[in-house]
Amino acid sequence: MQLVFATNNENKIKEIKSALGNEFEILSLKDINCLEELPETQETLAGNALQKAKYVSENYGVNCFADDTGLIIEALNGEPGVYSARYAGEDRSATKNMEKVLDKLQKSKNRSAYFETSIALIINKEEFLFSGVAKGEITKELSGKDGFGYDPIFKPNGYNKTFAELSIEEKNTISHRGKAFKKMCAFLLNKS
Repeated sequence: MQLVFATNNENKIKEIKSALGNEFEILSLKDINCLEELPETQETLAGNALQKAKYVSENYGVNCFADDTGLIIEALNGEPGVYSARYAGEDRSATKNMEKVLDKLQKSKNRSAYFETSIALIINKEEFLFSGVAKGEITKELSGKDGFGYDPIFKPNGYNKTFAELSIEEKNTISHRGKAFKKMCAFLLNKS
């Protein structure tokens, strides 16, 4: 089955292809010549995921899925949440976002946080939602070179490494996105 992943983020594409194996052919927005910025104006992760998936499905006539992920930090009253990608500004700099988090948490003993991913899947105009959560804590400094986004400062529960220090296979088994994608894959395999 061919599915468009409504993203041009090469890291996300690589992660999902690794998680899905050869069951599905995954295309990016670039593969379907969708070069415009997708709308993300909703107040929830699920709302943003659905908004992006609907945009691609309606404008390009393809079966697709879109995700939105947020980092929710307890001591920051849920920030950055739905604004995770643009937390330190519209340029979406992962480095600046992490610096802002570390700066705001400088005096905090509570480092509890979790990632949440919502995935909206549209097949033949039917809409489905899936979600996944990874609990952990924010480290005091960056550690690791792999991954993307906030991975170098997020240490999942039960591990002494950050997401950026785990292999992509290890991360996919415990990550928020990996869990949500597994739910979506099980649904797709069951449906076909």
